[in-house]
Amino acid sequence: MDQSSIINDRIQIEDVSLFVKVIGEGYPLLLMHGGPGMDHTSLLPLLPCADRFALIFLDHRCNGRSDGIPVSSMTWDNLTADAEAIRQRLGIEKWAVLGHSFGGMVALEYALRYPDNLSHLILLDTCGDARWVRENAPKLLAKRGYSPAAVGAASRFFNGKLAPDEVFRVAMKFAKAYYYRSSRLALIRDVPAGFKVKMQPEAQIYGFRELLAGWTVMDRLTDIETPALVLAGRDDFQFPPEHQAILADRLPNAELALIEQAGHNAPMERPEEVMAIIRQFIT
Repeated sequence: MDQSSIINDRIQIEDVSLFVKVIGEGYPLLLMHGGPGMDHTSLLPLLPCADRFALIFLDHRCNGRSDGIPVSSMTWDNLTADAEAIRQRLGIEKWAVLGHSFGGMVALEYALRYPDNLSHLILLDTCGDARWVRENAPKLLAKRGYSPAAVGAASRFFNGKLAPDEVFRVAMKFAKAYYYRSSRLALIRDVPAGFKVKMQPEAQIYGFRELLAGWTVMDRLTDIETPALVLAGRDDFQFPPEHQAILADRLPNAELALIEQAGHNAPMERPEEVMAIIRQFIT
């Protein structure tokens, strides 16, 4: 891997400057963060894996610390081509790709476009059909006893029906749903980290309102022959176990692992268990 290609944690890909950070040595593992609009921060709990892998943290174009103007340039073709350009720039023949949430959707699109360059596919708390988050997540919150205000906020958030200055405020109305068990200790631990996140609300709105509208790869999953790991928290309200089972069943070479007592952000709640499963899968 030619790490000299990285200058100040940024790689220029044609007209966009992407935030890329490589930590560790070993087999290359690209980490695609969730969102859209967020950055790689939520995957930092996986840093101990740097003892065995070269972890390649990427902020998607228009997300986090990466550039991308206009936001409409955030297409599946561009998102996957960006990742492929980074692989080539770093001189990697094949790599493993982990995608969390929205990043898992990008990872699926990457696997469909560049199968020869992918050795392992790790789908972490994600889906193959955007209806699970756009339509089903608010319904599941209602079943779990969340208030009508929280359910309405989730529906607006996951359908991009809000203004940029509303994104954080609306998200906070159902934020505890991301955890298996929300607690004061969790807030003390995770809220300060949240303030370090670089978020681009315009990308969040465009992603849910335009990019994910009608998006599905369910009828193409059988084309992905790469060894795949479908990994998720059992209490994930966006992509619950029944969808994880469907994903694993339709992918030809997949195994399914559910993390107990974990929600949508399994790497934050159960990092040791998540890392152990990832290490075993790749090695």
